[in-house]
Amino acid sequence: MAESRKRKRPDDYFGDWKQREALAEGMIPLVGALAREKNVKTYVYGKSLVNQSVLDIMRTHRYVRQVEENELSEFETYPVIKELAGLNLGPAHIDVGRIAVNYFDRGQGQGLSVEEYVQQTVQDLVGATDKPVDQPVDVVLYGFGRIGRLVARILIDKTDGGAGLRLRAIVTRKGKAPNDLEKRASLLRRDSVHGAFNGTIRVDEERQSFVANGNEVRVIYADDPSTIDYTAYGINNAIVVDNTGVWRDEAGLSQHLQSKGVAKVILTAPGKGSLKNIVAGINNDIIEDSDSIISAASCTTNAIAPPLKCIDDRFGIKAGHVETVHAYTNDQNLIDNYHKAERRGRSAPLNMVITETGAAKAVGKVLPQLDGLLTGNAIRVPTPNVSMAILNLTLKQATTKEELNEFMRNMALHSPLRKQIDYSNSTEVVSSDFVGSRHACIYDAQATIVNGNQAVLYLWYDNEFGYSCQVHRILEQMAGIKYKTYPKEN
Repeated sequence: MAESRKRKRPDDYFGDWKQREALAEGMIPLVGALAREKNVKTYVYGKSLVNQSVLDIMRTHRYVRQVEENELSEFETYPVIKELAGLNLGPAHIDVGRIAVNYFDRGQGQGLSVEEYVQQTVQDLVGATDKPVDQPVDVVLYGFGRIGRLVARILIDKTDGGAGLRLRAIVTRKGKAPNDLEKRASLLRRDSVHGAFNGTIRVDEERQSFVANGNEVRVIYADDPSTIDYTAYGINNAIVVDNTGVWRDEAGLSQHLQSKGVAKVILTAPGKGSLKNIVAGINNDIIEDSDSIISAASCTTNAIAPPLKCIDDRFGIKAGHVETVHAYTNDQNLIDNYHKAERRGRSAPLNMVITETGAAKAVGKVLPQLDGLLTGNAIRVPTPNVSMAILNLTLKQATTKEELNEFMRNMALHSPLRKQIDYSNSTEVVSSDFVGSRHACIYDAQATIVNGNQAVLYLWYDNEFGYSCQVHRILEQMAGIKYKTYPKEN
């Protein structure tokens, strides 16, 4: 960790704010041009700067102070972005916040100007012509519920120059309303939890499609996944993301592969039988080019597997219990009514409902070394989104709260799992603060309890959007898309 550094208190807070605001405003066209023209995505400690407002950019800089315990200002990142914008770069993901901290805090690039250090950092990217994928990859969303619509938002948001993943169609059952197409588009346009769609959407009834930020998405009505001819819509070698959960084994999901134009399938639910359950960042290395069907596991498995791996690698885990405090889902009833499952017939907005979770057992498929060591249960609570997993662990090695928190802070900021694990050190955060988090989980340092080799960890997770981001990471890998990242890890 870099030594703590605080900026000198400005003589005029408002004047300082206006200067930093102007710099953030100046970043927007530079960041936009890098993304659209060069397919270079810029970040500050993993948080994207693309399509962000001035205040969003300033809040992102403030976030670094909270987790890195160091100041990072627009005065430091602006010259990095400006220099990048002037270079002839190939496609990449570049964390300008980390580059700035390495230069200003960690003493890297001694004797070099900021511009010279930036050039040195990305020198092998200058003039590069390698693409993350040879040609755009078609994506079809089979099912357009909560996860389907959020994956659609992510795909559209990340289209940029159109050289990567392209959302081409959604498949759903025909609704009874005569304006079904408009209703589908409206659900994408407005969301009670995640807010308005960031962009514009218009409906083309004649082509049975909607156009979102320039992306034409065909709407295909079907009841049988094996009967669709996607090539008739100009869709070829597509990856189908099945969001229905109706089929969860290889036999059922293989129906998609019988359709013309489909190459691979991803299930957004726990897979059954011999189906590979993949958590991005944990076991995605077992995906092979020959795999045509995989599962992205569950939102809870995605939330708990990354921190469990970290803890087991560092301290060892003898045994543990996972208690999930989960937001209610569409599977539950709004008011008391018949339900085939136990307790789920009772009103979801009015009750805490004890139910089962297979996440603890599923961890054994993702992390075989923990197979049989964890038990689990779940409580559905009257909130529409953001859940919590409480890990009660018996460790092989005794530790302290301070040591454990510092270890997890380092994992969240500087390890290969930094896209999966976020870190919160605030005593005031609550569940709604994590709506829209792109991480699989957020480690709540202030809630940690440690007594020798007994540790209780609290993990927040956006069970809708955070999980959808994990699905997107698997989708990119299945499509063969891989970006160079900077600064490079040592």
